[in-house]
Order: sequence, then structure tokens, then C-alpha cells
Amino acid sequence: MAELIVTEEAKERVVLIGIQQRERDGSEESLTELGELLKTAGAEPVGRLLQPREAPDSGTYFGKGKVEELRELLLSLEADAVAADDELSPAQMKNLSEALGVKIMDRTMIILDIFAQHAVTAEGKLQVELAQLHYTQAHLLGMHSSLSRLGGGVGTRGPGEQKLELDRRAIRARISFLRDKLGELKRHREVSRAQREKSGSYIVALVGYTNAGKSTLLNRLTDAGILAENKLFATLDPTTRKLALPGGEEVLVTDTVGFIRKLPHQLIEAFHSTLEEARYADLILHVVDASSPEADTQMAVVYETLRELKALEDHSIIAVYNKTDLPGTETLPKDIHAAASVRISAATGEGIAALKELISAEKKKSRRAFEALFPYAAAGRIQSIRRQGKLLEERYEPEGIYVRAEVPAALYEQLMQEQQSQSN
Repeated sequence: MAELIVTEEAKERVVLIGIQQRERDGSEESLTELGELLKTAGAEPVGRLLQPREAPDSGTYFGKGKVEELRELLLSLEADAVAADDELSPAQMKNLSEALGVKIMDRTMIILDIFAQHAVTAEGKLQVELAQLHYTQAHLLGMHSSLSRLGGGVGTRGPGEQKLELDRRAIRARISFLRDKLGELKRHREVSRAQREKSGSYIVALVGYTNAGKSTLLNRLTDAGILAENKLFATLDPTTRKLALPGGEEVLVTDTVGFIRKLPHQLIEAFHSTLEEARYADLILHVVDASSPEADTQMAVVYETLRELKALEDHSIIAVYNKTDLPGTETLPKDIHAAASVRISAATGEGIAALKELISAEKKKSRRAFEALFPYAAAGRIQSIRRQGKLLEERYEPEGIYVRAEVPAALYEQLMQEQQSQSN
């Protein structure tokens, strides 16, 4: 019998291009990050080219001379495609494709491709498709010109892979349908959120730059068992798990999608309902990759996105400096928005106990002192205090049950209203 030989599909060889508006403007680091995105998407970065100029050329992104230099670089490296570190206009994509004769991609297309690969839940897939359709609708002409040269590969996968074949009317109809479906899912989420608030659940949201280690931390805290890889956007769909604190109390911890510089506006819009979990959390854990030389820039990107989501107002924040077991983490950038900070390693478990203590301390700050004498007929109401709060004293007296406790603000208001109505 002939031996079956399985060969790995050849990866697309891609040259990275970007604009450098001034020295040390972060363009080099951004281009390096683009290369990591391409690796996550399944391509191979083989070269890079930066052009110093005040703004991209409106027609071809690069100037005429630089386009010729790029063409020669593509030939010498035997590259299949070009990836720009900015979102290209339809004209830029079309003109570059015609001038270079290779597939043209931009940063947005690559991020959308990664999201298409990693979306697992039905809602995640719908959100990705909606973002892809918005992008396709705006870039239909340029994408037809570029992607028709090489067919599949990076930028063409996922729910939106066949949408280039649809006319604009069909795309608009599909967008309308997806918005309706996501609207229904958002309403379900709002009901679930209202139930959590009514139950007095304390919500902790993990936020941070992509690959900062949020999923690894969630696994360490709660044994969630979710995928945690050393890749950008390794996990996409949010996960919520219970966390037991040192005093025996429980909180809910929710992971969120990682942030990244130049996060496509299509994704912010599509994932708004998912990202806003941070907005409604009681406590935000800002997970920072302490080992990254770009940690301060990454922190700024996270807060810029949180500000856009209106998730910075009236929130307690703990800065969680992760990966401090790695070299170069002796000096850390200051998080000016955080009320407290802690050094941890989600991989080794170092600092996790201290983090739990900080969470517990922040939760206590949100509690209100409550004491009352419940008639024996209303003894069942004490169960809600046990579930949602901390029962400090319970004493049986002839008139009823005396209770002293710490309870969440929402439960405190309910109990006080009940006490007032009974006295009336």
C-alpha cells in the first residue's frame, strides 16, 4: 500500500508596510505587532518596509518611489501579499493591487480574520459576521480587485468569506438581519444582568491588552479550563465563572475580549454589548503584561477603549501586573486609574493569594452595614442576607430575630424599603 503523505499547506508570505510620521512614534512596534497578528492568522511575515511621511498617500498609501521599492522587495522575497498597518481605502487597495500584482490586506482585514477563526459561540459568530459585512460594504471594489488574484487565505475566512459575491443590497439586508438577531441576544443579556444585580452578585471584569494573560488568570482563579495560548486574541468569547474568596464569599469573574491598538471601529461597534460587561462590573481587574516593553502604551490603549465604552466612571480598578516571573519586570509603569495594584504570575500562581485579598477588600467597600429585628413570620428574608451578604450576628429574641450584617447596596435599599413599609 502506498504511504499517505500529509503536507502542511504553504503559508502566505507577507511583506509588512507602514507609515512613520515621526521618529519614535511607535510605528516600528505597531508593525511588529502586525507581524504577530499575521502569525496568529496563519501567514508568515517575511519582510517590512516603513516610509517616513506626514500622512499616507491617498491613492497608493506609499509614494510612487516607495511603491516601486516595495515591488522589488516582493520579488526578491518571493512574497505573495502585502499587509498595511492601517485600514486602506478602496482606492488604495485597488491601486496597490494593480501596481504590485499581489494580494493586498490591511490591519483591519487581518484582525477580522483572526476573530472569524476564534469565534465559538453563536453570538460571537454573528458579531464577527456583522463586522466583516460592514468592512466589505465599504471596501467592496478594492477587495474584489486584490483578493481575486490569489483567492483564499488570510482575510477571507469565517462567516464573511463569501460576502464579496453579494451585491450591496443583499449585504444591507444581511446587516439588518444580524442587527435584529444581536438585538435579541443583547436583550437576553440585559435580563441576565438585571437578575445578577437583583441577586446582589458582585461582578469582577478582567480587561487588558490582548495576550496580557487574562484567560490564564481566569483559569488560575476559577479552574475555568478555557483556552489560553501565547497568541493574540487566542480567546474571543467572554466566559463567566464563580470565584471563592478567602472568607468563603463568592464573586463572579468575567473575561472580556482583549484590546489592541488601532482596534477596528467595526469590531468596537459589533462587540459593544460584549465589551460593556466591563461597564456594568463592580470591579475591574486591569491585567497588564508586565514583561512587555510596550506595557505603558498598551495600558493607554486599554483606558482609551474603556473611556469610549464609558466604563471608567465610578469603577474601582485593581492593576494586575502579570508575568512578573519573567525578566525585565523589576520596574513597572504606574496605573494612575487604579486604586490598588498587585504583582502576579498567572502561570506560576505567584501573587494570586494577594490578588484575592484585594478583591475581597474592594468587595467589602461596596457593602452597607445593616441591622434589624425580623418578625418570625419573615424569617425567610434572612436567607437573602446569607446568600448575598455577610451575616455578622443572628440572635433569637421574644419579638423576633435580631440580625446584624453587611449587605450589597442594592439589597440594603430593598431591606430598608421593606422595613419602612412594615413600620407604616
